[in-house]
Amino acid sequence: MCIKMDNLYNTSSTLVLSGFNLPPESVIPAFLFATLSYMIILFSNLILILTIVLNKSLHQPMYLILLNLPINDLIGSTALFPQIIKEVLTNSRTMQYSACVVQAFFIHIYAGGTVFILTAMAYDRYIAICCPLKYNTVMTNAHIMKIITTVWISCLILITVLFILLLRLPRCRSEMTHLYCDNPSLLSLVCANTTINNIYGLFIVALTQVIANGMILYTYLQILVACFRSKRSDTKTKALQTCATHLTVFLLLECLGLFTIISYRIKNISPHLRRFMGVSTLIFPPTVNPIIYGLKTKEIKEKVVHFLRNKILPS
Repeated sequence: MCIKMDNLYNTSSTLVLSGFNLPPESVIPAFLFATLSYMIILFSNLILILTIVLNKSLHQPMYLILLNLPINDLIGSTALFPQIIKEVLTNSRTMQYSACVVQAFFIHIYAGGTVFILTAMAYDRYIAICCPLKYNTVMTNAHIMKIITTVWISCLILITVLFILLLRLPRCRSEMTHLYCDNPSLLSLVCANTTINNIYGLFIVALTQVIANGMILYTYLQILVACFRSKRSDTKTKALQTCATHLTVFLLLECLGLFTIISYRIKNISPHLRRFMGVSTLIFPPTVNPIIYGLKTKEIKEKVVHFLRNKILPS
């Protein structure tokens, strides 16, 4: 056979995404909605970042770890929204393969980073509430920097290996069934044995869903037990309020993320539902997180109001 490899494998650098297929009258409302959503995410997360950075009273372990959450949310939303806005406005369903890989890489960094950051926050609250006398000794600035560094390096290593395994495989398709790029959708373009990729992908899911989430659930269970044993009502109320805030963020991400992961394993699920849940994971948490922490955490709420009055909206 004199068939060249170029005929066997599609080496095109352009991919075709599923797209929104909007009617002409819906383009402008969809564009305005997407742009407004992105602006709200940018504004609220940047306000939270600036509030923590510019107020020395918030340079405490809990807030220094929390600072990483809006940074991570900006990574995820910025990986998604510019492409979505461009697609809606230009009605273009094409995307360069290299841009698709970059988008997928940062979307997975966002997903893994969120779980690891929430785990670090749970650990901080566990030490603060269950071992209060040891808190200042354990949660030093050096220890906080080690935790934050470990979170980001672990996430980068796991996701980098995931994409190294992906990029070694040849492609023979260029049409995707998803609105944005991620590892499963890029794997669907491959015409080669993906067993190693699937095993490693399941390993990451097991690591984040079983180990990380197990640690989160265990620490908050211990915190709840310690709160109900405490005789001081003010301490109990503050601890429960903090835990409720963290658990709300955790459960929101967990429900959306788990459904997205499961949807890829169920072949007969509606593609529209799969797309909606996939996009929701990148829209709702980055939008809701700064609002939850801004409204529910008294110290941050006071500093945000002060920051807006004096820096953004001076009289």
